[in-house]
Amino acid sequence: MRVVSGIQPTGNLHLGNYLGAIRNWVRMQDALKDGEQCLFFLADLHAISQPHDPAELKKGTLEMAAALVACGIDPQRSVLFNQAQVPAHAELQWLLNGTARMGWLNRMTQWKDKAGKNREGQSVALFAYPVLQAADVLLYQATHVPVGEDQKQHLELARDIAQKFNNDFASEEAPVFTLPDPIVPPQAARIMSLRDGSAKMSKSDPSNMSRINLVDDADEIMKKVKKAKTDPEPLPSEAEGLEGRPEALNLVTIYAALSDRSVEDILGEFGGEGFGKFKPALGELLVETLSPISTRFTELLDDREAIDAILARGASQAREQARPTLDATYRALGLVR
Repeated sequence: MRVVSGIQPTGNLHLGNYLGAIRNWVRMQDALKDGEQCLFFLADLHAISQPHDPAELKKGTLEMAAALVACGIDPQRSVLFNQAQVPAHAELQWLLNGTARMGWLNRMTQWKDKAGKNREGQSVALFAYPVLQAADVLLYQATHVPVGEDQKQHLELARDIAQKFNNDFASEEAPVFTLPDPIVPPQAARIMSLRDGSAKMSKSDPSNMSRINLVDDADEIMKKVKKAKTDPEPLPSEAEGLEGRPEALNLVTIYAALSDRSVEDILGEFGGEGFGKFKPALGELLVETLSPISTRFTELLDDREAIDAILARGASQAREQARPTLDATYRALGLVR
């Protein structure tokens, strides 16, 4: 079993990032058996498919690497790297562009959503980036790829490209590419703004009080939870009682996600209580969970050499693992090297 997964290198990380993708990655790594492997990469090549600030991309890449390690990704057990240090990703994308079909890419839902009505004004990279996603996983002969609902279509495309390439340029007995299977992770908690329970927690929200940042100290966390928007009613004893109460639902959801318990279980404990009792308990749980992460994250951000070394080591491992697949692809296409 070889799991490959990538994440956008965004900066200013918050609780939603942690409870979304990052914690699932750590759990996948921790569940590995002998002979199994996880490769996790920062998708910086994907980031240039849309307008971006180069300085912010560099900063975000280093921050995300620090956050992943702080949250529990162990560079000794998993391969952690950024795409830009492994040129084989871009090379394989180009080789697979000859197999991918315009019709396949035109059907990609994310292309339609991101391009909107101005398709002619979009970059070629935005249109073709699902081929880079295919290269990302096929390069390492991935057997499994974690996918959410929004990425299932892209993994199906990767399988289609791999199958067509194998049919066109390889034999049934010796295919060039493994067709990866999806892993659907446990449903990640949907973490909303502390100021508006109908909006997702986001780094772009102008109010810093709307989110719990990974760099927040204990005092900041307790202050934000105390001032989080709520309503005057006590917590209900059953989940149905949270309908129409988005802020209450959000705080209970955060507590449930952090403690690995169900919303029903949390309401069984706090049902009938007011937020005067619930908020301090939530704040303490947040501090207990995030303080070690925040401390390690800050240490790593202050130690650029350590982050550079982690990414360089991971990239070296990734380049070595990618070489046989890339060489086999060149040979299959009849390219003289």
